[in-house]
Amino acid sequence: MDDTSGKPRPAATLTKAEQEERLALHRRFPTAHDLRRQAMRNMPNFSFEYMDGGAGADTGIQRNWRALDSVELIPRYGRVIAPPSAETTLFGQQYSAPIGIAPIGGPGTAFPGAETYLARAAQRANVPYTLGLLSGIDMEQGADLAPDVLWYQLYRFSKNNHKIGLDLTRRAQAAGVKVLMLTIDTPIRTTRPREVRSGIMNPFKLTMRLRQDAMMSPRWLSSLRRHGVPRFTALQPYMPGNLSIAEAAAFIRSEQGGAFTWDEVKLYRDTWQGPLMLKGILHPDDAEKAVELGVDGLLVSNHGGRQIDALPSSIDVLPAIRKQVGDRATIILDSGVRSGTDVARAVALGADAAFAGKSFLWSLGALGEKGPGHLIHIYTEDVRATLGQLGCLSVDELCNVPRRHPGAYSLEDFAPPA
Repeated sequence: MDDTSGKPRPAATLTKAEQEERLALHRRFPTAHDLRRQAMRNMPNFSFEYMDGGAGADTGIQRNWRALDSVELIPRYGRVIAPPSAETTLFGQQYSAPIGIAPIGGPGTAFPGAETYLARAAQRANVPYTLGLLSGIDMEQGADLAPDVLWYQLYRFSKNNHKIGLDLTRRAQAAGVKVLMLTIDTPIRTTRPREVRSGIMNPFKLTMRLRQDAMMSPRWLSSLRRHGVPRFTALQPYMPGNLSIAEAAAFIRSEQGGAFTWDEVKLYRDTWQGPLMLKGILHPDDAEKAVELGVDGLLVSNHGGRQIDALPSSIDVLPAIRKQVGDRATIILDSGVRSGTDVARAVALGADAAFAGKSFLWSLGALGEKGPGHLIHIYTEDVRATLGQLGCLSVDELCNVPRRHPGAYSLEDFAPPA
C-alpha cells in the first residue's frame, strides 16, 4: 500500500491501484474484530489460541473490553467541519497518531515473521513499535526495519549483576532505540488454559499434532517456511554454543526471573540515556515511586488479561494514576484496545496514547503481511473521525471532553484495608 522508503505517504498520494486495494480491504475488514473473525478461520488453532487467549477463563480480557465500552464521551458541536489530524507527540517525537504496537512475547508463534511485518508497517505509518525481547529478530534488525519508531522491551535478567540485561541496554542505545521499556508485571508465569488445550508446549515445539493443525492454514505455513520456527534471536549471543529451541528456553529460564526491584529500576535509569518506561503499572503508589526514581513513562497495563484474570481493567485505574503523577510522566494505556474510539477514550481519561498488541496479531492472521498496515489505517482514521465527532480540533483537546466513567477507581480505593 505504501512506498518502500520507510516513510508514510498520505492517502492522496497513493496510486489508483493502492487506493482501490485500501478501499477493498476496508469494505471487508472495517474493524479489528472483523480481522479477528478472519484470523480464526485462517490460522492454525494452536496459533490463534496462543495469541487470543488469556489467563484463567479469559475474564480479564472480557473485563478490559467491557470497561472500555462503558466509557461515554459527550460531544460538542459547531467547530469541526472536517476530520482533524491525529498527530501527537511522545517523548519529544511526533507520531502520526496516539496509537502504537505493544510488546508481544513470541509473536512468531502466532504468525511466523510477525516482528518483521509489524516493524515495517509501523515505520511506514510513523507509529511506535515496541519490539519484545522474546522475538524472532534482534534489536539491530528491528532498528534496520523501523529506525524512526523502534522502542524496546526488556525483561529482568539479574544473574551476574545483570550482565545480559545491561548489555542489551547498551546494544539498544547503540542501535538507536527511541524508548526502553522495563516489564514489571510478570513476576511469575501463569497458566493460559487455551494454550494448554491447543497443544502448545513450553518451550514451543512443532509436534505432529501442531503440524497437522498447520497443514490446514496455507498462509501461516508459507510464512513459517519463509521465516522458520521462532527462535530467541536477541539472546543467542549470550547462549553457550548452538542450542536447540528447548535448550535455549531452558537457558532463558535459568537466567531470567521475577520482576524488576526498585533498586534495579534505578540501575537501569542510571544506565539508559533516553526515555525509560515501566510496563505493567496498576497502582498509583507504584506510579509515584517510578517517577521519583526518574522513570519518564508508565504503561498502564494488566498484561492484556494474560497473567491473572483478577486484575482491574487498565482503563479503570488510569485516571487515578494520572491524578497521582500529574504531568510528571508520559502515560500510555495498554490492554483491551480494539478501535480508535478506545484510543480516544484512553486519551480523554488521562493517557497520552494507547497501545494494542492482540489486535495486531489478529491482523496478521487475517491478512498476513498486509494486516498491520491496514489495522494502523483503521485505528488512525477512527481516531480522526472520533475527534471530529466529539468536536475536538486535535488529540490534545480530548482531555477537555466531558465523560462518564462508571468503573473508575479513585485514589481512596487504593488505600490498604483497615
